[in-house]
This record gives sequence, C-alpha cells and structure tokens, in this order.
Amino acid sequence: MKLYALSGDPAKPCYVLSYKGLMIMLDCGLSISSVLNFLPLPLVQSSKFQCLPNWNCRDSDIQLEDGEIKECCGCAFVNSAPEFVPPLEKLIDFSEIDVILISNYTNMLALPYITEGTGFCGTVYATEPTLQIGRFFLEELVEYIEASPKESTARMWKEIQHQLPLPLNDVFKPKNWRHLFSMDAVNKSLARVQMTGYDQKLDIFGALQVTPISSGFCLGSSNWTIVAGQEKISYISGSSTLTTHPRPINQAALKYSDVVIMTGLTQAPHVNPDAMLGELCMNVMMTLRNGGSVLIPCYPSGVVYDLFECLSVSLDNQGFTQIPMFFISPVADSSLAYSNILAEWLSTTKQNKVYIPEEPFPHANLVKNAKLKHFKHIDSEGFSTEFRQPCVVFCGHPSLRFGDAVHFVELWGSNPLHTIIFTEPDFPHMQALAPYQPLAIKTVYCPIETSLNFQQANKLIKELKPGVLVIPENYTHPPQIAPQKLELVIDQVPDKMIIKFKRGEVIKLPLKRKRGRVYLNPKMAKTIVPQEVQPGVTISTLTGVLQVKDNIHDLLPLEPSKEELEEHKSKSGPPQPYSQLRNIKYEWGTLDINLLLKKLAQDGFTDMKVEQGSAEEVTLILPSEDTIIRVSEKSTEIVCGGKQSLRLKLRDLLLQCVQCF
Repeated sequence: MKLYALSGDPAKPCYVLSYKGLMIMLDCGLSISSVLNFLPLPLVQSSKFQCLPNWNCRDSDIQLEDGEIKECCGCAFVNSAPEFVPPLEKLIDFSEIDVILISNYTNMLALPYITEGTGFCGTVYATEPTLQIGRFFLEELVEYIEASPKESTARMWKEIQHQLPLPLNDVFKPKNWRHLFSMDAVNKSLARVQMTGYDQKLDIFGALQVTPISSGFCLGSSNWTIVAGQEKISYISGSSTLTTHPRPINQAALKYSDVVIMTGLTQAPHVNPDAMLGELCMNVMMTLRNGGSVLIPCYPSGVVYDLFECLSVSLDNQGFTQIPMFFISPVADSSLAYSNILAEWLSTTKQNKVYIPEEPFPHANLVKNAKLKHFKHIDSEGFSTEFRQPCVVFCGHPSLRFGDAVHFVELWGSNPLHTIIFTEPDFPHMQALAPYQPLAIKTVYCPIETSLNFQQANKLIKELKPGVLVIPENYTHPPQIAPQKLELVIDQVPDKMIIKFKRGEVIKLPLKRKRGRVYLNPKMAKTIVPQEVQPGVTISTLTGVLQVKDNIHDLLPLEPSKEELEEHKSKSGPPQPYSQLRNIKYEWGTLDINLLLKKLAQDGFTDMKVEQGSAEEVTLILPSEDTIIRVSEKSTEIVCGGKQSLRLKLRDLLLQCVQCF
C-alpha cells in the first residue's frame, strides 16, 4: 500500500491511496491562500488600487508588463486575476484514479481540476449535503472571479520570482498555480458525483468496501472506512467532538483500524471556539453602541449558520432588535433554504425541531421577521432601499480579494467607528488587509474553528487504538501561529507506529494482506464430507476451479471439458486433468505396522524382520529384496536396490495402511 501526498495544506487535503490495484483519492482540497498575493478585484474600478505605485526591477534587462506588480505599504502584489494552488499533478496521472472519496464540502473545491480535461473516468462519492453545499461554494467562487475580469494576465513575474520583494519572493512554486475553472467545468465535474448516505457500504470493483461515517464537523461531513477482507483503513478528515448543528461524530466505526490517516485538524489550535464566539458578540455590541457597522467576511455555509443564531440572541438581549443583519452571496437564498431541509444530517436537537413543526435553524424566522435579509449582490434589486446603518453584514470572500467584501472594506475602511471581524482561519487577517492599508477601521480576529484540536485528537487516537497512525509532518511540531506552545502536536506514543508525510512524498504503509475471502459455490458445498482427524477438528477436501473476476474469488465445481467427456465415453487415451483431479486422495494419521506386515505377507513377502528402534521408530527389513522400510512418527522411507516396480508396489501397500479422504 502506498500513499501519495498531493497537498501541502492539511486543512485542504488531497491524497491518493494505492491498494489492491486501485487508486483511491481521499479528498481534493483547493488551497486558496495563494490569492493573498494578488490585488483585490473590486466590483467597480477602484482609484485606490489603480494609483498604487508600480514595482520595477533593478535589472534593466528584465522588463515586466506595465503595472504587473504593485506595491502597497512595503508589500508587493500581482495585478492580475488571482490564481489557485491545485493538487500536485506530476506525482500521479489523474486518468488512473478509480474513486474519489469526499469528506466534506470544504475539501472538494479542486474537483474540476481533477476530473475535467485529465481523462478521469472514475467515480466520485459524497453525501448529499456535501454535494449541494459544495456546489454553492464552487458557484460563488466562480461568480466572484467572473464578476470582475482583468484586462490582462501577469506572467513575467514568475520568471524573476527570486528578485521580487516580499512576500512574492517567498511563495512556493507559483508556476504550478492555475486560474480558476469555468462554471461549465463545475457542472460537468459535479455531474460525476454519486450521492451516498451515512453507514452505506459501497462496493469498489469487488476489491474494497468503503463506508462514509458521520464526522460531526459540518452538514454531511464524513470520515471514511476502507475495508478489504480482514484489513481496515480509516480516513479521518475534518472531524469534531463539539456539540453543534451537524450529526455527532461516530467513533465506534473507526475503532481498531489497521491504519488511520488523520488530517483536517483545527487551524486555530491556540483558541477556544466558544470563547471566540463570545468575543465576536461582544465586539459587535460595542461597535453598534458607538454607531458603527460590522463586516464579517464569511463562506456561504457552515459556521455562518451558528453566527446568525448566536448574534440574533445577543442583539435581542442587548436591545438591538431593530439592527438588521445582511447576508450577501450569489448563493445566499439557496444556502438558507437548503439548510432547513436537511433534518437527517443534523444533530438530535435540531432534528426534533422538524417534527414540532419548527425550522431547525433560527435564520428561517429571522428572514420572516426581516431581521436577516439576504441578497445575491450589493447591486441586487431591493438592496439599496433595504440597506441602512448601523448594521451587521455577512458576505464573501474571507480572503478579501474578490466578492462584495471588497466593496465594504473600501466603503468603511477609513472610518474607525466600523469593525471588521475575521472568523475564518483560512487566511491570516493582516495579510488579507495588506493591500487596503492604511486603514482606520477596527480589526478583530476571532477564528471560529470547530474541527478537532490537538488535545481532542490525541484523546481520540487513544480511544480508536489504530495499528498505524499516518499524519502530515505539520502535526509533529507546534504551528507557526503559536510556536511556543509545544503541546500543540500529535503525541508520540512509544508502542504505536506513527508515519509522517509532506507534500510531494510517496510513502509505503505497512499493511500486509493476511487473509482473503473466497465464496463457495452451493454445488461445491454439497460435496463436502468432513473427516474428524482429531477431537474437535474435522477437515474435508475440495477440488474445484478458483475463478477471480472483478476482485471476487469464487470456488466453482470442476466441470469436465469436451475433450474429457469424449475420453470418458471412449475409455481410451491418456487420463485427462479432470479425471486425475477427481481421483486425488489425501492421506493422514499414523501408519498401522501390523496391517502393513499382513499386507506384505499376503503379497508374498515372507522373510521379513522387524527391528524396534526408539519408541517412535520401526524398521522393516526384506533380505531377499535388499529393501529396508523405516517408519517414524513424521516420515516413512523405502530404500530398495534400484527396482522401480518393487518401490511402487511397496508404496501402494503402505498407502493402503493409512487413513485417507
């Protein structure tokens, strides 16, 4: 078994497992952090970004396109359409992928890069919420990029990367970055996805059985178990033991795996999500009291549902019942509507509300009561008339490089009464704000990440008791965000094998197949005649044909061929394999010496001498035939004077004196 690491970001995993002749891709996460190196894409022409000074190379021989690199407050940015970091392509041929298993909607954004234009003809499996909410994420991303097209594409900067100023001279292999796919590619890619439910066993070409298991992280999120005969592999990605809106994690199904591959731990291990939620509400209330508005850059699903619920309660408790909340996204209406029809994927508390009847999420009531208003864009019909300040605005994109958030940062950035609160840990907030500097708006960083932290992960590993643990190398040392906290690592357990990996590596996993499953044909089962060889142990011979098809082993009856049937009718010609196999007998047990002496006497051997050696050894001597027969507990030897016919006769007589079946 081999594991190919196509991603360097554990929060956006993409790995390929090679096992039993199959290539199984585990997630296809897209690293979006590369967009921070590009200038924002405003919805209308921005004089601020246009007036930024150009960076010019000191080497006169190198000529960049005019305005290709812009500088802002000591940082350089590429003035072009943003590019993304897809999974590593050179390590494996995507056309050879048989199956893609998606764990949650945040880990499927690179799917069009893998399935379209690569010759991919495999199957993609995901739960229904993963597919539908993943569609929202992809559609929103494409719409944001296409809403603000760039006139030209910057290319030369990648050729002189080492001469560029920070942070561009420090980015990793920008030549591998790619522009975003089209909406057509998104639709074709998602059309390949087959929906599955929790605990549904899926057969993969007869060789493997894969099962999605609830992971507790977000709507429809799942861990996966891969079972092949007696071997079990568990893939744990984006899991949570916290009590939020998704169905809780199913730990029992992951126990006692031969191999556990763990990734997708929290990106904010140094903070508590409950404390961050409280701090967010406090900062929102302070800003509103001072007459300011709040911008919360967010994704179209996930934590934003919990923020609606928590903030609405805080607003009511603090007397801000008239303060509106705006949710702006190209898929806002679809996301809000869809989340309330997913009862089977929710926690028990949320499920029970469906049968009252009551919507599982409070944002449905907030929309009805006009406390939460949703629009596709800021230029959507009705937004200008409904919009009033102070207010709380939720909109994308959290990177602040595209989407409606760009407009609000430019609109409110110079006013210290307003606040921007970052809740998504995918992007360092200071880097997100860098091209907008200088800013007067108050900035608050409250990363709310519900996936496993290191303490929870170490506890889970102890409970699951895996044979081998496979983790990204990043998890063996403290994160960059808190390098002094040495406890923020996966513990090294003395009696447990831990294998670490990093992007671009191919590692061998120590999983050896011990047993395989063979299906016995009913006709074969009828021919079984058990023989007791010792108390409590019975055995039987089986003679048949082992057929291997689609990785399924079937033991079928040995049917005679046409030639064997003709030979049987004519009773002539050499014996055929069919008849030879039918006549095979298997001897067992100890040799009956007295019976052998009787058989020899009946066959004319009269001058026999019997010598008793040790307690377990007897020697028979036939002087007239110059032959010795030695019988011991574990072997029988016939030593004769070169007469082949005599040796065969003695062998046949000896076999008549042991039991057979």
